[in-house]
Amino acid sequence: MDTQYQQVLIGLGSNLDSPIAQIQSAITQIQGLKSIRLLKQSPLYESLPQGPQDQNNFINAVILIESMLSPSALLEQLQRIEKGQGRIKYRHWGERVIDLDIIFYGQQEIRETIPDLTVPHPQALLRDFVVIPALDIVPDWQLPDASLLKDHAKSCLNHQLKPIKPFLLESQQTNS
Repeated sequence: MDTQYQQVLIGLGSNLDSPIAQIQSAITQIQGLKSIRLLKQSPLYESLPQGPQDQNNFINAVILIESMLSPSALLEQLQRIEKGQGRIKYRHWGERVIDLDIIFYGQQEIRETIPDLTVPHPQALLRDFVVIPALDIVPDWQLPDASLLKDHAKSCLNHQLKPIKPFLLESQQTNS
């Protein structure tokens, strides 16, 4: 385990069993993990399903954390939260109670087979429900190739995201 905190972007998505509540629950659980500091959270967005269209729209958000956990240890904790919330994989890109993905882990490139972990997330820059919420909270995020996340936003110009509502951390609400 590294003794330095790394900034990490995590994507969250849900389209089953009260999706907004599922996202809120996952964030609360992530916030409660040891060696994790929750820094920022994007607004919630509604997005069309990425895969089969015979499912509900998704609710998505992105959070910025600092973590002292290794990438694989963080993935293990996120998968434990998913399992605890009842995630079952019904079909590829299908409906889910909760989906937690490590989008970026600092500016590192990671390819591990055990556990199956690729960072940056292989589809991140193609997904408006990742790029746009991430830009809400880290507009100057630098990718491992030294490009900026905002330079990839043009791939999301025709997005169909719908903002749900401002979604503030408790600490942000009390400071307003």
